[in-house]
Amino acid sequence: MSYDRYVAICKPLHYGTLLGSRACVHMAAPAWGTGFLNSLLHTANTFSLPLCQGNALDQFFCEIPQILKLSCSDSYLREVGLLLFSACLTFGCFVFFVVSYVQILRAVLRIPSEQGRHKAFSTCLPHLAVVSLFISTGMVAYLKPPSVSSPSLDLVVAVLYSVVPPTLNPLIYSMRNQEIKDALRKLIGRFMAAIDSHFSTNYSHCMTT
Repeated sequence: MSYDRYVAICKPLHYGTLLGSRACVHMAAPAWGTGFLNSLLHTANTFSLPLCQGNALDQFFCEIPQILKLSCSDSYLREVGLLLFSACLTFGCFVFFVVSYVQILRAVLRIPSEQGRHKAFSTCLPHLAVVSLFISTGMVAYLKPPSVSSPSLDLVVAVLYSVVPPTLNPLIYSMRNQEIKDALRKLIGRFMAAIDSHFSTNYSHCMTT
């Protein structure tokens, strides 16, 4: 998404060429491939860990740090190695993200009109906020020392990085589509009209009785 914003702001005349269907496939395939490989390695390794402290997690999904707390074998070191591998992948994405937004910021600051700069910032800030929330809370979940860990904190942090960003993404990006905005206004208008009609009917019924 950062590359999409980079092309849209820094190279708008080449947007259709640089972000055609072929380019989207080339970007999606490595992302999906590495994500699938990463999850497969973690799943295979965590299911091979012997658990000697029960099998109940203080979490609403099988989060890796919570599973490692239940392990009583030295094989957890393999999972630590996989976590380092995941961290390298995340760091690579983070570097690409930062480089893209540095270029975007430089391009936005060169826009002469204040309205143009405001429009560019309004396009990028939602994406920047969601990604920053995901990265910061994910780092807290996986890098915080055990001394500051607590079940309630772990649960809140897990919700912030696993539930909130995927929920906000479609809302943020779809709200920039004019057709979806119009459809949402019509839906809200019909809903409000139905409520008004319901209350009007009940009021008339009360007056007649």
